[in-house]
Order: sequence, then C-alpha cells, then structure tokens
Amino acid sequence: MRSLVTGAGGFVGHHLVAHLQEQGDEVLVTDFTVDQLDITDADALLARLRHDRPEAIYHLAGASDVGGSWNAPHETFRANAEGTLNVLWAAREAGVERVLTIGSADVYGKVTPDDLPLTEDSPLRPVSPYAASKVAADAVAEQAFRGHGQHVVRTRPFNHLGPGQSDKFVAPALAARIAANERSGEAEVRVGNLSPRRDFTDVRDVVRAYRLLVEHGRAGEVYNVCSGRAIAIEELARTMLSLATVPMELVADPDLQRGVDIPVLLGDPGRLRADTGWEPRIPLDDTLADLLGDMRARLSGND
Repeated sequence: MRSLVTGAGGFVGHHLVAHLQEQGDEVLVTDFTVDQLDITDADALLARLRHDRPEAIYHLAGASDVGGSWNAPHETFRANAEGTLNVLWAAREAGVERVLTIGSADVYGKVTPDDLPLTEDSPLRPVSPYAASKVAADAVAEQAFRGHGQHVVRTRPFNHLGPGQSDKFVAPALAARIAANERSGEAEVRVGNLSPRRDFTDVRDVVRAYRLLVEHGRAGEVYNVCSGRAIAIEELARTMLSLATVPMELVADPDLQRGVDIPVLLGDPGRLRADTGWEPRIPLDDTLADLLGDMRARLSGND
C-alpha cells in the first residue's frame, strides 16, 4: 500500500514509518520540521496529496503537549481541529481512499471508577484545551464519514511509551532524570503527582494497531487503542528506579504538578481486538527498560 504519514518526524511517526516499511508498504512522509508543510495550510496540503497520490493517510501531525496546551489553547486547537479538517478535505479532493485520524483518550476527561473501563460509547468530557481540540477533531472526522461518505477510521489512543519519546511526558521525563542521576551520582529523582493511573501501551504495539485499522477498520468507526490495564505512575516510577545502576529515591516537587490531573484512565480495547485481532505484545517492563536505555544513549551522545 502507498501510504502518507503526516507528522512523520515525531515520536510515533518514526515508529510508524519503520513498521510500515517492515510490512512492505511504500511510505511517503511529511513533517513541518523537515519539509515545512503546515497542515493548517489547506492549499499546500492539497497540492502535496495530488503530487504524492497516496492510497492511505495516517494523520499523526498536530499538537501533542497536554500540559503546554493550557498556555497555547489557540495554537493547539488550530493544529488539531483545523489541521484534521484540512487533511480530510484535501484527501477527498485528491481521491485518497482511506484516512486514519489519531485522536486521544483525553477526550473522555475526568472519570470516576464507575465509568471504567472506558468504551468508545463513553461520554466525551474534555478537561484540558488539548482534549477539547481532540474532541473537535474527532467530530470533524465523523462528519467527513457521515456527510461525505469518506472512508475515515478514528482512533483514541491511551498513553503510549517507548524509545524516542519527548521528556515532556511523564515516563521519559522520569527516565531522563534517572539517567542523569546515574552519571552525576545524585540520589533524588524529582516527581509530580504519582497517584494517577494510566493505561500504558508500547508505541511499537500502537503502530501495529494503526496499520491493522487502515486494513481492517470499519469506515466511520472509532477505536480505543489501549492495553485494558491501568498502572499507577508511582508503580511505573518505582519500576524504573529498580533498573537504575545506583540507589535513588523519589522526591515530590510541587513545580511538576499539573493544573488538572485526571485520576484514572482505563480503556476497553474490545472493539479493536474484535475487528483486527490486535493484542499488545511487549511487556511494560521491557518498554521501560528500552526507554531508560534510550535516555542513557541520548545523554552519552551529548558528551
């Protein structure tokens, strides 16, 4: 299949491109940091699609910093909502057969234990500006199917981890501090709120799900991409501490607290499994070991 990946230069994009190539797909890529293509520029996007003529689009591009969205709500909304609108419009105009849009489990918002596990039919109650932008993008994608008959498959991935992830996110941030302490001898690892529980999946399992959904996902449908198991941030942090080469301890830092923290996110991947046969393959301990190893390598490369 001839596929175009938007946001190919990002964390997930790197892993997705590698997976598609491993599966024998012809892969075209675009990323603002590489070719300056801005998904908020509809005309430029259309010109690119008419030139490349992909059969499928994996739409990863957009703003992904949940915490940063509080200080940049307008930019976040434009990138995620308007950007998705432009991709879908350009795909229709250029005759692209399939589009996979990447949403977020943050759209489910602040939930109670009675709401869990979250299914695709759970109410959308966004808390952050980022989540609101993803609700809008989700609605734009659904309208493209209902109003235009476009073959669009929507996803709502929960937290995913792996090598190459930015330290703006909790697990790689912890890994970066641990790797730095191994080199400096510092014993304290600063942490924010460790009580939230999240449904973590290895990014390499996530991108497998994306390709399966392009192949087998039902047009107009939305799919949770998750493990179906919630892990406390504290457990994740202590697992990484156990992998450290020198003794360390976790120390609370008020400066690392978010304005609003959703206590728990746990998804039901039943629809994804039923339609594609997908199952996560990589254990969380292996993911965290790879993430810590990646951070050690990055620090060594900066010497």
